[in-house]
Amino acid sequence: MENSLEERRSILYAPLKGKQGVYGVLQIIAPNILVFPKDEIEFITLLANAAGGALENTKLYQQSRQVISDLQLINETTHRLNSKLRLKDMISYMTNQIKHSFQAEEAGYFLLTDNLINSKLLPGSTPFFYTKQAYPYIEYIKNKILLEKEALFFGDINIPSINGIKCFRSIMAVPMVQRGKFKGFSIVMNQEPYFFSFEAFKLLQSLIHHSALALSNSMLREELERMIITDHLTKLHSRNYLDEKIQLSMKEDEQGTFILIDIDNFKNINDTYGHQVGDEVLVQVANIIRGNIRDHDVGARWGGEEMAIYLPKVSLETGVAIAERLVKAVAECSVPSITVSCGVSYWHMDMLDSYNYLFKRADESLYTAKGTGKNKVINQNDRIKAS
Repeated sequence: MENSLEERRSILYAPLKGKQGVYGVLQIIAPNILVFPKDEIEFITLLANAAGGALENTKLYQQSRQVISDLQLINETTHRLNSKLRLKDMISYMTNQIKHSFQAEEAGYFLLTDNLINSKLLPGSTPFFYTKQAYPYIEYIKNKILLEKEALFFGDINIPSINGIKCFRSIMAVPMVQRGKFKGFSIVMNQEPYFFSFEAFKLLQSLIHHSALALSNSMLREELERMIITDHLTKLHSRNYLDEKIQLSMKEDEQGTFILIDIDNFKNINDTYGHQVGDEVLVQVANIIRGNIRDHDVGARWGGEEMAIYLPKVSLETGVAIAERLVKAVAECSVPSITVSCGVSYWHMDMLDSYNYLFKRADESLYTAKGTGKNKVINQNDRIKAS
């Protein structure tokens, strides 16, 4: 209680106390200087305590509801991530959850590579992180998180190297740790300063912690799948994968072209230069194949020194042109200099055909190419004319 002589009034202050703390102060101003009676002070104290208890209960109720909401978010997210989603779908789901729950403008996920030197943006992150403007943010956060080895919370950050239309002031970054090792990190951003609360920061850490195992398992699963369908030496697809793609295409597409490739006189390469050089030659040819086909075409190691290409929805004429381009590129670019022969077959939905017969025609065309001088392309129509 205090008396204000200048304003000729008395003021009584009563703390609004609860069991866990003080939540405010009740101020009572008397119009004149007076001594508050004891019973009025007791009543005001009782009133203030009741108000403090009510405020405390309201705050605890709000906190409990927020805790329940946070737990539901974590549980729902974890359940969805453990449903064996593909990595891209998993990241997209996490991005949408974070944008919705935290009202974030941008969310990105990064995998650390090359002994933690570089970072790889994971598909499913927001488009901003694919732009040049995002690079300073990514590098700054990566270096900072590796240095401090903990999550980062910036209420109003100003990175000197940032020059652009968008300037993000509020940033949260959380490392993805698996068995004590840094695997990557996530970045969540908003342009408004002090946009994220510290409670939101703690919730984000829980989300990333619970999702790290699922993300790691998804990456391992997809890596194993790649190993199963990929030839270890050439990094081309396996023959089984090629078989599946051709048979699927023959059910769904209108046409397709199959190219069977054989390295001419490959045994002489091994005998002259050794098997290591022979392996290098196989890799060179595989790289040339990849450089001459589209992303949805299939290049494969057929077996030994034989390789194959399947071109879905491609005519015989186009397929032959690609094979001829390949033959020319191998002759010009290989070291030591080698040549290849190609047999080309084709199918169309109007033809009564099968996968086995498609392969048989390509194999017979390749046999003709090998027997008539090598370093050439023979297609199924050429072989028929020759016979």
